[in-house]
Amino acid sequence: MDYSEKWGDSIEAAVRLALIDLKLTEDQVNVTVLEEPSKGFFGIGSKLAKVRVEKKPELEQPKEEPKEEPKKEVIPGRFENTTSSRNKYDFRREAKKETKKESNEPKEFKEPRERREHRGDRRDHRERKDHRDKEFKPSQNYERPVLRERPSDLTETEDHPVFLFLKEVAEDMGLTLTIKAFVNAENVYIDINGKDSGTIIGKRGQTLDAIQYLCSLVANKNSESYIRVVIDAENYRAKRERTLEQLANRLADKVRKTGRSVRLEPMNPYERKVIHATLQNRNGVTTRSEGEEPYRRVIIESVR
Repeated sequence: MDYSEKWGDSIEAAVRLALIDLKLTEDQVNVTVLEEPSKGFFGIGSKLAKVRVEKKPELEQPKEEPKEEPKKEVIPGRFENTTSSRNKYDFRREAKKETKKESNEPKEFKEPRERREHRGDRRDHRERKDHRDKEFKPSQNYERPVLRERPSDLTETEDHPVFLFLKEVAEDMGLTLTIKAFVNAENVYIDINGKDSGTIIGKRGQTLDAIQYLCSLVANKNSESYIRVVIDAENYRAKRERTLEQLANRLADKVRKTGRSVRLEPMNPYERKVIHATLQNRNGVTTRSEGEEPYRRVIIESVR
């Protein structure tokens, strides 16, 4: 911008605004007053000053004429970079064709050393795995451990504290159950049957274990020696024991084949004892427990 016109209360104020607009100083411009300011009579009829501020001609820089680019010398035997001459795309396309012709020639392929070694490791692993599968047969018959065999001197009773406690609990809960108690000096066995037995058993026998714990407290409340209490419903304990044995054998087969340890879900002490007893004579595997109650679990590990 070479000039600026501004209004102001005074000529000085208008010039100052124009200088700010042009970003110049007062000695670099020419000032022309277009309208004189007037105060009027008591402010009535007052007029603002108007100035035109122009940049001095000697400050204007002459425009540079565009320089002509030197003409490129065309060297014989080379391609000129013009639209009328053969472009680089054609040159690259021919170079690509030459490369393609050379690639069609048969070449000797040598497999990388790392790949050959890795392929050999996989072959050895398959051979070792096949050898393990042949020497171990999962269909072997294992002797079933007897963990909970009832004593032969049990007698049936209906006046034992545990029997009376369970009968009262069943009545208060409105359950239809048949309860039988068999006792001796050191043991109490309770058999429960009826249409509401599933309620007593609960999920994976959790309710049955809780009731057994309460009955154990009742039996040992005023006893000088410890009395063992076993609560069973619809022969659930024996069925659960067989299920755990099958699970232990199946997982032991898996550990023998893969060589990797297996962690079972948390179990109560009796169920962990079933797992340990089932696998105590198995070759190639070992068992241990880890964790704190009630999250203690069994680990089945491979033994080489």
